[in-house]
Amino acid sequence: MNHILIERRERTIIFLAFLLLFSFLLSLSYGSSGFISSSALYSKILDYRLKRTILSAVVGASLASAGCAMQSLFRNPLADPYIIGVSSGASAGASLAIVLGLANSSISLMVFAFFSSLLTVYVVYKIGGSTTSSLLLAGIAVATFLTGVTSFLIYIAGESMRIVIFWIMGGFWTANWLKVKLTLISAAIGIALLYIFSWRLNALLLGEEHAESVGIDVGRFRAIIIAISSLLTASAVSVSGVIGFVGLIIPHTMRMILGFDNRILIPFSVLFAMGFMPLVDLAARVVVPGELPIGVITSMLGAPFFIYLLRRGARFDS
Repeated sequence: MNHILIERRERTIIFLAFLLLFSFLLSLSYGSSGFISSSALYSKILDYRLKRTILSAVVGASLASAGCAMQSLFRNPLADPYIIGVSSGASAGASLAIVLGLANSSISLMVFAFFSSLLTVYVVYKIGGSTTSSLLLAGIAVATFLTGVTSFLIYIAGESMRIVIFWIMGGFWTANWLKVKLTLISAAIGIALLYIFSWRLNALLLGEEHAESVGIDVGRFRAIIIAISSLLTASAVSVSGVIGFVGLIIPHTMRMILGFDNRILIPFSVLFAMGFMPLVDLAARVVVPGELPIGVITSMLGAPFFIYLLRRGARFDS
């Protein structure tokens, strides 16, 4: 059995490495204007496509790793990084900044989205307390309220309404090197910490009593994982808007192939997401004139996958 798992992991990592290389090369060399020419090499790759490709890969890695952690923490394969209101908080913050005319640059919009999403998570945690079920209910309640706030802000946005809606639907058209650096730093720290705690996530999958029996303070550990996952998700959402289902599709696909061990699942999900997201971004650039929000594409991919999981009866019972 172990021999079969090792072979499966070897085949998977070869495929994911090829996917990553292929997606980067295609994303850099092809776009709405077709394939690059040598005279356009610098302006089209270094000045636009490279930073956009890297940012999409890092955002995908952040969402996928946070999805792994949330699914293990809540012992629910249908959980995603937005489950405790991160996206709703970011949307409300970004919408408020746009309506008030405070989003004069993409950086200021990113700051509003980032801190409002973290504030939302703090409020959810304070309301929900230390139990899993109460956290989920608090997240649903706060997210619902903030969705209403965002809808109201869109209603009064006037000429800025289109900007608000496009930001909420997600995309990388505002990519710049500062965003890449900031997101890369938070992703590297967050993913490294999740990997360090991966064995504890494995213990938690077997139940809180088992986790406590091996010396884990479940309440404290839950708060740490929520904080790390929220940081990863907030940094991703703040630079890309809301991109749904990535934190659901990627981890669960890897889980069906590789099993439930987070020590394997987290790095493989990160690698898969880094190859997957540049291809989605490329599709957003070329399928229609102008640009299609990435959230539209991921929702069209993710909703059927979500239904499949429901019908399959996805659960943690390995």
